[in-house]
Amino acid sequence: MKKSIYSILRGTFLISDDSFKNWRVILFISGLAIIMIASAHSADKKVYEISRLTNEAKELRSAFMDGRSKLMRLKMESTIEKKVAEKGLEISEVPPKKIRIKRQE
Repeated sequence: MKKSIYSILRGTFLISDDSFKNWRVILFISGLAIIMIASAHSADKKVYEISRLTNEAKELRSAFMDGRSKLMRLKMESTIEKKVAEKGLEISEVPPKKIRIKRQE
């Protein structure tokens, strides 16, 4: 047991006659580690992108709600009356009448 630990610490398992088998395992594990790291970075990028898009959607929804509330205030009859009064127009006291045209046959 002591001899195997000592050979690992000295690195003799990498230069011995049957070291090709050890090198293949080391390269395979290194390749898997690189793939795992790349996959983790890719997942992190996607998480940040999802977070950014979620925040952007919230901002756009807020801007939409703000615009809709402004539009509702502008469409109110009292607001229209004030804007029209500035231009010198008044609301008629006489209600409008429908004009009907009878078809002649």
